[in-house]
Amino acid sequence: MAPERTIRVAARPLRAPAWAPFGWLPVRDTDPEDGSSRLAFEWSDVHVNVICHRSDEVQRTDDGLVCEMMFRHLTHTQALLVLKSTAVIAVAPPACPLRDATDAEQIKAFILEPHDALVLHQGTWHWGPFPIDGPQVDLFNVQGLRYAEDNDCKRMEDLGVEVEIAGSPVGQTAS
Repeated sequence: MAPERTIRVAARPLRAPAWAPFGWLPVRDTDPEDGSSRLAFEWSDVHVNVICHRSDEVQRTDDGLVCEMMFRHLTHTQALLVLKSTAVIAVAPPACPLRDATDAEQIKAFILEPHDALVLHQGTWHWGPFPIDGPQVDLFNVQGLRYAEDNDCKRMEDLGVEVEIAGSPVGQTAS
């Protein structure tokens, strides 16, 4: 199905208030908020590894990257720490069904810098992170070992839209 329209999402800096509908940002151990949020692994299969996403995994446009599909995990949270490269992540709230173009309008995007850490709530739709200033982004990843068994996927073309994520490295303006 050809997209009926294009939705352009400008990536914004990663800040706790804007990120709150999708998860939380870890804080220092001396912060009074430390420990107020918890990871959840319904299958007791917490797993740690290092993953990467490459720039050749996504289609580029003059203004950004094309978000072809989004994924979510209903049985666990996921924590990511950017190790190398500036990247962009797109997300939609857990309650969003991603059934049509109107739902796709709930997609937000955030620029991630090296050493940025984030946690995705159970069920948060996500795409990436994908690099915007290098060939790949390396990520420290905490998620369920059996994530492939809990990996809902929605293709944007099935919603009748193309989603373009506009993001720029720090110091440049996002379109």
